[in-house]
Amino acid sequence: MKISFPHMGHSHIAFKWLVENLGHECIVPPEPSKKTLDLGVRYSPEFACIPFKMLMGTYLEVAEQGAEVILTSGGCGPCRAGYYWVMHQYLLEEMGQDLKVIAFEPPLCDIKDFWKKLRWIRKTGGVSWKHFAQVMKITWEKIKAIDDVEIYSHEIRPYEIKKGDTTRALTRALDDLDKAEKIDQIMEARNAGIRRLDEVLCDKLRNPLKIGIIGEIYVVLEPAANHYLQIMLGEMGVQTHRSIYLSGYTRESAITNGGDAIYQIARPYLDEVCIGGHGVNSIGETILYSQHGFDGVVQLAPFSCIPEIVAKSIIPSVSRDFNIPVLTLFIDEQTGKAGVQTRLEAFVDLLEMRRQSNEKATRLVV
Repeated sequence: MKISFPHMGHSHIAFKWLVENLGHECIVPPEPSKKTLDLGVRYSPEFACIPFKMLMGTYLEVAEQGAEVILTSGGCGPCRAGYYWVMHQYLLEEMGQDLKVIAFEPPLCDIKDFWKKLRWIRKTGGVSWKHFAQVMKITWEKIKAIDDVEIYSHEIRPYEIKKGDTTRALTRALDDLDKAEKIDQIMEARNAGIRRLDEVLCDKLRNPLKIGIIGEIYVVLEPAANHYLQIMLGEMGVQTHRSIYLSGYTRESAITNGGDAIYQIARPYLDEVCIGGHGVNSIGETILYSQHGFDGVVQLAPFSCIPEIVAKSIIPSVSRDFNIPVLTLFIDEQTGKAGVQTRLEAFVDLLEMRRQSNEKATRLVV
């Protein structure tokens, strides 16, 4: 069976290993490009959001490469993203594409359906349950290791002396993780990647601004959708931390109901958890970033995303009450890298002036 999946950050490294070691041929989705988006825009409803259009374009690209099955995620909330796979399947059939879309709903929503689809993947790959369990375990370790080195790269990048050194070190670390076949090899590659990032020539005397990144999961996790915003900010000398990584999201959505804590934090501003997507998270995480001493927050959202629109309408109150500036970027196919960079540069300048003003006021008080 030729299987593919959506491209989202660096997760394809782990998912490629998963598919191949379950006895299938993996069609690795290409990193979303202008061609991807053009295809998605051409064959998607006009008012669909950019994640829908990018996924549509990706599915058409892997179909050209011979993919027979798409594995993706579903959803059990009011956010329309949970129904994307249904619409994608319908549109693919309308275009005569012989491509089946299989969506995994969160296990906590429908455990029987989740296991039924896992059994199908195992059975069609011809592997035993013991082998299946081992492959899943190794895949999970890969996902965690990928996130670890990426998180560390965003801590190092604002200190780098030669622009691009951190990104090159990260690329080599990810290549090593791609080649790792066993858990001990994954840990060795992870640790080697951390050491390689530590070797990046840095100016530790810098005092970078700290910006948190919140918003809808796809535009936060897929750099091609947000124009490589985290790298852009890092190369401006800003230390970033994003609220969503695949390992953390999986723990909260598929293993535990970890979202309860963030809902409690957001409750004074939004006493309704069922608005879908990451709308409630965006409010709660803005509060957390303020409490952890961050200088500002960037909210990333697809144009027309209702959960993030709800969050945006509430965030000004949170920003005022917790004294933390928030920049909201709504993204669609018309959004260009230059426009994003200009807005980020202005926001960084504002935060820098704000910090200098606060430091001056503190000195005067003392």
